[in-house]
Amino acid sequence: VQLVESGGGLVQPGGSLRLSCAVSEYAYNVYCMAWFRQAPGEEREGVVSVDKRRTTKYADSVKGRFTLSRDDAENTLYLQMDSLKPDDTGMYYCAARPGDNCDSYRDYEDSGYWGQGTQVTVSS
Repeated sequence: VQLVESGGGLVQPGGSLRLSCAVSEYAYNVYCMAWFRQAPGEEREGVVSVDKRRTTKYADSVKGRFTLSRDDAENTLYLQMDSLKPDDTGMYYCAARPGDNCDSYRDYEDSGYWGQGTQVTVSS
């Protein structure tokens, strides 16, 4: 299973970024998938998960600002991030794993596949 993120960068508070995650075809169609982030000195946290029925669940900290979407022709996940805040700064990772309960973020740490991450910095 391969996952490749892109799209990070430096943005001012209030700005927007769109992250991409290209996923191996089998995993894209069968596995749970999620976006995570890790701020400096902090533990990695789940941002949003999606199951094969396309049900998404967002962390409270990003609800109403972040939107997950999918391009089935390209086996790609997107994370549109709007109204960015300095607290959104961190390394963002895409992950996939088999099983159910796709919003059980701990299970990605135990049995998931991960991309290399892309850095997002929100600063003026």
